[in-house]
Amino acid sequence: MSKRIADQRLMHQRIQQPPSLQPGEVVRAFGAMQAQDYMQAVWAIGLRTPSAGLIEVEQAIADRKLLLTWTLRGTLHFVPPENAKWMLQLCAPRILRQAAARLTQLELDDKILERCRKIIYNALKGGRQLPRPELLKLLKDQGISISGQRGYHILWHSAYNGLICSGPRSGKQQTFVLLDEWVEYSRELSFEESLNELASLYFTAHGPATVQDFAWWAGLTLTDARAGLEAVRCSLQPEVIDGSEYWMPDPAAVTAAEPAGVHLLAGFDEYILGYKDRSAVLEPESFPLIVPGNNGIFLATVVADGRVAGTWKRTIKKKSVELFITPFAPLDHKGIEGVQQAAERYALFLGLPLTKLEYLK
Repeated sequence: MSKRIADQRLMHQRIQQPPSLQPGEVVRAFGAMQAQDYMQAVWAIGLRTPSAGLIEVEQAIADRKLLLTWTLRGTLHFVPPENAKWMLQLCAPRILRQAAARLTQLELDDKILERCRKIIYNALKGGRQLPRPELLKLLKDQGISISGQRGYHILWHSAYNGLICSGPRSGKQQTFVLLDEWVEYSRELSFEESLNELASLYFTAHGPATVQDFAWWAGLTLTDARAGLEAVRCSLQPEVIDGSEYWMPDPAAVTAAEPAGVHLLAGFDEYILGYKDRSAVLEPESFPLIVPGNNGIFLATVVADGRVAGTWKRTIKKKSVELFITPFAPLDHKGIEGVQQAAERYALFLGLPLTKLEYLK
């Protein structure tokens, strides 16, 4: 039954036979896409947007059609700009409570954090965009220690209080802007409406998935996750698989016109990170291979016929790109052909020629 789950997720996640959507439309369909690693995250969007390359994805960010900020689970996501505030109102209170002990360890109390927010606001108001290093230097110049992880947590806390979000990149540097100035229109939803909206988005884009998967993905309590699912279950299709109840869009039938094939997925891709239980697409013994050292850093993966079959890395040079594939087991001729096609697709996204495709042991 895991093959059925994998096939449906490939379709619903717009990996297999993706529809003709623009980058902002892809993010809107998902609700939120994890973006802890910027270059991996833009590829996660590009994989699902065959007509768009890196230039088009970054232009969508600059045009405010998608927004990079901290939202679900305390980490960075791409989200639709108009949804950022209600997502923060839904998720931020619990996330901030969970972070209280860490902030205490860093000696960041409410008084210091409020002072930091005032400094940041004054620096960014009027539409200014400042790269992270400049913003942190400004805090340091005002007598705020940014040593250790203090600088990161100050920015993180400011984002979860709805003050800042990421703007377009300046060179290779992430910039910050004021959320209220950057987002021209925000939807206003009640707690219950937000919960229901997030549940609908999640199961439509990630199904088949369980309520436990939803709770983990959103960073919600299981009680709230169940309430959200209950409100939208009439628009979803349930199915019991191996004793667990899964929910997915209706109709649930997969109508793929071609075999699943091979895909090069981004690190932290929703196909892996979108679920608490990943056993339908990943062998438990292979998990340490995609998260070496269990350090929370998910490597980019090779997915063949819906299953994680290896990892990959790339070296981006000035005028070319090189890819290095580490399969978990030797690939057959069909698999090697699939990797070649997927690698060429990635190079096309970057707008660079693929000059090396090497297999590592």
